[in-house]
Amino acid sequence: MTSVTAKRRSGPRHPRNGQADAARDRAAWFLVLPALLPILVLSVGPLLYGIALAFTDAQSGRTRSTQWIGTLNFQDLLHDTLFWDSFRIGLLWAFGVTVPQFLLALGLALLLNQKLRMRWLARALAIIPWAMPEVVVGIMWRLVYNPDAGILNETIRDLGLGDGRDWLTGLATALPAVILVGIWAGMPQTTVALLAGLQNTPHELHEAAALDGAGAWRRFRTVTWPAIKPIALAISALNFIWNFNSFALVYVLTSGGPGGRTRLPMLFAYEEAFRYGQFGYAAAMGCVMVAVISVILAVYLVGRIRGGGEER
Repeated sequence: MTSVTAKRRSGPRHPRNGQADAARDRAAWFLVLPALLPILVLSVGPLLYGIALAFTDAQSGRTRSTQWIGTLNFQDLLHDTLFWDSFRIGLLWAFGVTVPQFLLALGLALLLNQKLRMRWLARALAIIPWAMPEVVVGIMWRLVYNPDAGILNETIRDLGLGDGRDWLTGLATALPAVILVGIWAGMPQTTVALLAGLQNTPHELHEAAALDGAGAWRRFRTVTWPAIKPIALAISALNFIWNFNSFALVYVLTSGGPGGRTRLPMLFAYEEAFRYGQFGYAAAMGCVMVAVISVILAVYLVGRIRGGGEER
């Protein structure tokens, strides 16, 4: 009796059940399609067009015909020292913003997670930079860095530390000054993500560790960090990608100057496309940047998969 029942259960499904499953799949795709169409039209389509454009000599001008030139643009990129300089600056910018941004946001999230008076006000003030457009942030910090009437130089003069300097046009100070703005502008979303992870950490674990005699650092290392580690890795990877692709903030602050000291890869590609009209060459630069970001994402996903396997 048992074997017969097992055979019935393991046998092929009824055709009507298969038709019902297919109908549910079609209904699911029908519901998901409105969300997929904007992605296909606004993201996948332009990406594929940009990749195709990288293999042409497309330039500005209505009367000029576009020719297929294969990998010539990529061969030129290999010998373009200006592009690789901008790539190096982009990596310095991305690491210089992402690492301090995460550390400061982690400290702020730990502070905001404490039972403090007026904590709600502190949390509201902490996310103000997140609510400001990058163009507004850039204009505001240009006023802060203004060599004549900026609040930074005025403070330096009032403290008797010197006459101040032109922070955004100095060869040695332009990139650090821009990195400082990037850290300030990007801290809120990192703080919010980490704070959400801290609030989801069971309070009983901290109490048990404290009863066992664990100090603050040991509780952080054994309880807090394992709980927020997945969020920390995810937000750090996303921040690195966002920072590497930065455009508006640096463009408003310095436009890539002085002397190309803050010319990020995205700025370099923008200039090639819309200042010099080299659309095909700029598209090749975009392909290189997409490849770099894809490698970063692949490393992150492989690490997450391996980490998930070790946890199980």
